[in-house]
Amino acid sequence: MEHTFEHIAILLIQIAFIFVIAKIAGELCDRVIKIPSVLGELSVGIALSPFALGAIEIPIIGSISGAITDNLKTGHFAIPVEPEIWFLGQIGAVILLFNSGLETDLKLFLKYSKQATIVAIGGMVFPFILGLAVMVAFGYSDNFGDTKAIFMGTVLTATSIGITVRVLNELKKLSSPDGITVLGAAVLDDVLGILLLTIVVGMTSSEKSLALIDISIIIVKTLGFWLGLTIIGRLLSNQISKVFVKFQSRGSLIVLSLSLAFISSGVAEFFGIAMIIGAFSIGIALSGTELGEKIEKPMHDVSAIFVPIFFVTTGMLVDLTTIASYWQFGAILSIAGIIGKVFGSGAAGILAGFKPKESLKIGFGMLPRGEVALIMAAIGIASGALTKNLYGAVIMMTFITTLLAPIVLSYLYKTDNQK
Repeated sequence: MEHTFEHIAILLIQIAFIFVIAKIAGELCDRVIKIPSVLGELSVGIALSPFALGAIEIPIIGSISGAITDNLKTGHFAIPVEPEIWFLGQIGAVILLFNSGLETDLKLFLKYSKQATIVAIGGMVFPFILGLAVMVAFGYSDNFGDTKAIFMGTVLTATSIGITVRVLNELKKLSSPDGITVLGAAVLDDVLGILLLTIVVGMTSSEKSLALIDISIIIVKTLGFWLGLTIIGRLLSNQISKVFVKFQSRGSLIVLSLSLAFISSGVAEFFGIAMIIGAFSIGIALSGTELGEKIEKPMHDVSAIFVPIFFVTTGMLVDLTTIASYWQFGAILSIAGIIGKVFGSGAAGILAGFKPKESLKIGFGMLPRGEVALIMAAIGIASGALTKNLYGAVIMMTFITTLLAPIVLSYLYKTDNQK
């Protein structure tokens, strides 16, 4: 679209509208309903998606809501959302994870890395198996080796780092042992989930099973980049910090630090890894340094601008009007998604040495699928691994798990505080 002054004006109004409505909903959730404000921001996106703000063009997905396009053609009122707003939401995701990396106590993170690995494995194996079983049981796949079954199993392994981090941050539990374990496990979940996703997409595109050597190359490339970025960033963090703190102009530290986060995120995408992993890794590398301590507080102000857009646009990916025709399978998939994560990650938490209630918190902390599952599902449609009906079921599962997790986590932590 040609970027005329009128187009820019409409875009500015849309952004202002998102800011205001997201903050109002967040305040209502936080002060009145007493649940994390992220639920308000997500709910705003979901409510507006097919009715007012659903015409955004996203790569692979295209127009989020065909109903909006039809309404526009027939003259019904709707506010079309531009790709720029979706892009701002992705910046919000990068900033959110960069910020969470900065706030992560690296020593504590490494201390619980073993537990996080155990939880991540449990949170992947159980949901993956249940995903396969549900697809075969309901006749969507002929056998457990079918690409559709494997893809659905992969989608159920997803954990939304962004939503989990936001909730734990608001509850002031991100640095607790179970919070650090959930964060570490969610990061590992994302990396391992992307590994599975890359393999399944490769199977779909080649119409045959990938050779062991091909799978090995994918695994080495993904894990190698993630570990390499984290280690190199940590080794160079003090030097980077010394150079950056020499800048005296106002806002220079924030600008330079964000540039580093954006570069890391962009390079991660080029390597086939989620950009949020790149942002989180460089955030961890800077945590505890002089630079990290100086920018941690100002970054909260930057987050307040972009992160709500991320959660609103994440909610906007959910089109509730497409779920009615297959809600029964969507409900079963949701139950499988809840059981798989809560029991899989929770049981793994007990094996890792946590008490039952802490393990239950870990299980629900790993529950929200959010934008990760939606992105996976979109790739599934583009690659032919998922049908539109299955995509709708994934949307329903994502909606339920994303809204349920913060409510249960808030309740579990509040009962702790009442003792």
